[in-house]
Amino acid sequence: MYRVKKRIEISAAHKLILDYDSKCNDLHGHNWIIYVYLQSEELDSNGMVYDFTQIKDEIISSLDHKCLNDVLDCNPTAENIAKWICDKIGEKCYKVTVQESEGNIAEYEK
Repeated sequence: MYRVKKRIEISAAHKLILDYDSKCNDLHGHNWIIYVYLQSEELDSNGMVYDFTQIKDEIISSLDHKCLNDVLDCNPTAENIAKWICDKIGEKCYKVTVQESEGNIAEYEK
């Protein structure tokens, strides 16, 4: 089994829709750190699991400097963002971690 991990940094805003009062109900931004984990039993014709630049381009073009409420079709929590990225990358992606701030990290794993 071949495995690769890509680290990506983006800046994006969101506001959470919560059933309790929170400062996160207001529009605010983060400098997000995202790790995308991919695996494959075989390499493609270029000798890769997945091109690192392609991973970066897919995430950056979709999420960087965006309001995540306008991109995701769900409440843009770190947990939902991680799953959304994993689904977007496709079947080779088995895990995504999303760091919203220094001490707050969410992970989605298939």
